[in-house]
Amino acid sequence: MIQLYDGGAYLVNGTEIVTDAADPRVNIPQEEAAKNSMAYSILEAHNTSGNMERLQIKFDKMTSHDITFVGIIQTARASGLEKFPIPYVLTNCHNSLCAVGGTINEDDHMFGLTCAKKYGGIYVPPHQAVIHQFAREMLAGGGRMILGSDSHTRYGALGTMAMGEGGPELVKQLLNKTYDIKMPDVVGIYLDGEPAVGVGPQDVALAIIGAVFGNGYVNNKVMEFVGPAVSRLSADFRIGIDVMTTETTCLSSIWTTDEKIKEFYDIHGRVEEYKELAPGAVTYYDGMVYVNLSEIKPMIAMPFHPSNVYTIDEVNANLKDILHDVEQKALVSLDGQVDYSLQNKIVDGKLYVEQGIIAGCAGGGFENICAATDIIRGRNIGSDEFTFSVYPASTPIYMELVKNGSVADLMAAGTIVKTAFCGPCFGAGDTPANNAFSIRHSTRNFPNREGSKLQNGQISSVALMDARSIAATAANKGFLTSATDLDVEYKGPKYHFDKSIYANRVFDSHGVPDPEVEVKFGPNIKDWPEMSALPQNLIVKVVSEIHDPVTTTDELIPSGETSSYRSNPLGLAEFALSRKDPAYVGRAKEIQKAQKAIEAGECPLDAVEELKPVLAKIHETYPEVGEGNLGVGSTIFAVKPGDGSAREQAASCQKVLGGWANIANEYATKRYRSNLINWGMLPFLTEEDHEHLSFANGDYIFVPDVRKAVEDKLDVIKAYVVKEDGMTELNLKLGDLTDPEREIILKGCLINYYRG
Repeated sequence: MIQLYDGGAYLVNGTEIVTDAADPRVNIPQEEAAKNSMAYSILEAHNTSGNMERLQIKFDKMTSHDITFVGIIQTARASGLEKFPIPYVLTNCHNSLCAVGGTINEDDHMFGLTCAKKYGGIYVPPHQAVIHQFAREMLAGGGRMILGSDSHTRYGALGTMAMGEGGPELVKQLLNKTYDIKMPDVVGIYLDGEPAVGVGPQDVALAIIGAVFGNGYVNNKVMEFVGPAVSRLSADFRIGIDVMTTETTCLSSIWTTDEKIKEFYDIHGRVEEYKELAPGAVTYYDGMVYVNLSEIKPMIAMPFHPSNVYTIDEVNANLKDILHDVEQKALVSLDGQVDYSLQNKIVDGKLYVEQGIIAGCAGGGFENICAATDIIRGRNIGSDEFTFSVYPASTPIYMELVKNGSVADLMAAGTIVKTAFCGPCFGAGDTPANNAFSIRHSTRNFPNREGSKLQNGQISSVALMDARSIAATAANKGFLTSATDLDVEYKGPKYHFDKSIYANRVFDSHGVPDPEVEVKFGPNIKDWPEMSALPQNLIVKVVSEIHDPVTTTDELIPSGETSSYRSNPLGLAEFALSRKDPAYVGRAKEIQKAQKAIEAGECPLDAVEELKPVLAKIHETYPEVGEGNLGVGSTIFAVKPGDGSAREQAASCQKVLGGWANIANEYATKRYRSNLINWGMLPFLTEEDHEHLSFANGDYIFVPDVRKAVEDKLDVIKAYVVKEDGMTELNLKLGDLTDPEREIILKGCLINYYRG
């Protein structure tokens, strides 16, 4: 079904995979063949450095939603923003409900509208479209690059290289700066065969994620989709696979384009944005993934990660064993905080689920919903616990579903059809009952991401599936069913895009700012607190220690109910690690008192008495450390933090609570590490085995001459674990840093860097 090649491979004429460089079909050097990828040509066209090893990218367009754009614009305003230099779309698809925190959410929307007017942007009102569907319909263009402050910023199927990053990377673009990265590896994703009837894009995506996530095969690389099967897939099908590439931890994606993609642009009134893309006659890839679509069956990603994949047939055939395996994995993810069992989901030998959802940028596409309608038409979901909700990804899609009768058929079956909203994806809509099992065509199924609260003893299970099999399960009244088990006539209606919907409701400045407009600030919209530059010497207290194999950004700063506070840095910080380590905030605040005392010109030892023996021990070797050359704060250790969302707040919340660093064995994604750097935090790496660390939660670590070490670009930074009986040496690394990244860390954060 899926084969991962060891080492690189050549693609000849877009159809033949060749691994031997001596093969006569490989008639150019590897270095030249590597330049023939679509990714290379697009990156080269957007690189301003003149050096293809060290890229400095300027994007064509940007997009953000309403739990990221306030912080981004506030950071940019504090750094000297005058106008949006490129088209910048502000969508309102996350805090759309305006149901939490009084007027908080709608205040953010009014902030966005007035900023779009003042700085020359585009504002999409709530319920009109989810961020990525609007981008597909109105922003994407062949050969272009788009940067978004959401991790699922992926428009490769439309010939657009798109990347999801933390907010500070968008701030850099707003200030006419660049996105700086090494030239990424490019991995070919060779599609062969043809999907069986009833197999959808989520099935293909989950199969690929299951094959490449755990081994990091495409981590921080570009996935380039090629091969004969691409042309056999519709635009919607390709989009459905493409959006899920984020869950592989790749950097970006790009696909070959053809007449079907040209038709997509034509339908949306933008045919001039189409560009034919294809690799060169001989193209070298740093890796190759062979995917036989004909062999892929309906898939399910069991809790609590998109890579925990099985075929639905496997689950139904080995139900007790697989549910037991999920329960065992949950012992790690949930730290034993709740009793978690799935055995009661077995009813008459079958898996019973309480909820089905098709939603958002992954599931809410026109073809997915039409296929689901074909499956459930004439059937009903019953009157027991099972519920079924469908969220079209944009109002134009919704309108067409109304016109072709799909909405009526869905509602007749007991389905609730709702407006464009990302809530089910991050815990702000359709939160299941405690211990319920939900199947979703959405993007992620991390613990508690669906909205339950571990700290309150709540837990629900989310499994990812394709819309087709979710509809089949709904038609079977909640019993897990593969779409291929049903005999269905798929009508495949044609899509018609009504451009007047956006023309009537979306504010578009057409790039013309109006400086006279006053930005509207609600009482929950707060400025970033002042942040100090990196001191010469640093003492950090370990205030949280996480030994899970991977720590998600949802665990670092929860989604869902916290979303209303994304515009309030200090208010949001109160939720940091609340689901993973509820005592973290208190510990961080306690040691932060020392840094606040230093900044006020007072003695840190008076603020935090437990520092006295620590500093005394340090003075035995470093007597000069003290007033004027010392900073004090906190750090966390995690084995592999940062999987998941691009949300910058996973780092900024630590910083506003006094965090100076993270210590990790590795970082799950580039974007989380970038967020740490942009908020002035040291992204330390340790080679110590996480089960045998020389430090523990509550210990102090002293990093002498840390500022000089950053300035001098040292590979290894010497630190010490300070205990009563002495100081134990600890070697820390910072990994590869660009000169601007070092300067940001030295200045204390991106805001300070741009203030000068």
